[in-house]
Amino acid sequence: MAAREVIKIGNPLLLQVSEPVTKFNTPELESLIADMFDTMAALNGAGLAAPQIGILRRIVIFGIEENPRYPDAEPVPTTILINPVIKPVSQATEEDWEGCLSVPGMRGLVPRYSHIRYSGVDQYGQSIDREVKDFHARVVQHECDHLDGILYPQRIKDMRMFGLESEIFKESESKSDDHLKVMG
Repeated sequence: MAAREVIKIGNPLLLQVSEPVTKFNTPELESLIADMFDTMAALNGAGLAAPQIGILRRIVIFGIEENPRYPDAEPVPTTILINPVIKPVSQATEEDWEGCLSVPGMRGLVPRYSHIRYSGVDQYGQSIDREVKDFHARVVQHECDHLDGILYPQRIKDMRMFGLESEIFKESESKSDDHLKVMG
């Protein structure tokens, strides 16, 4: 398997809605998922969606234990989530800084539901159903947005809170990097 090139903002594939997966436990699906994990690992990502490597299928992966890009992030279990459905458990939202492998070098303050339930299936067609909060919930929402052709800048309420990470965080370089959330 191999790391693939991540397509960047401006590529029209990132704005399209992905198709559901209908065949599970196939060599093609296994190969795609392996490539996605290789790509995510090569870039120290917390998640990746299939559209980010040019595949318009409803597949996301995510997971984090220890990662130099997320020194203060809580662990998120390594997950393959296919044909996901997200439902907020409450209407409470929280704004936090996000970035994206498809929007390199940029950050934005993005509101997300702080408590969600997500469901779907894994690569074998086995059900997944979890209720999660905080960083885990943010990662899932960010990655699943890619499946609907949404990039995080489209969710930013105040565009003054969007820009180059090198400029936005210039004053806080000596502080902790816990505010630097980068998804896939």
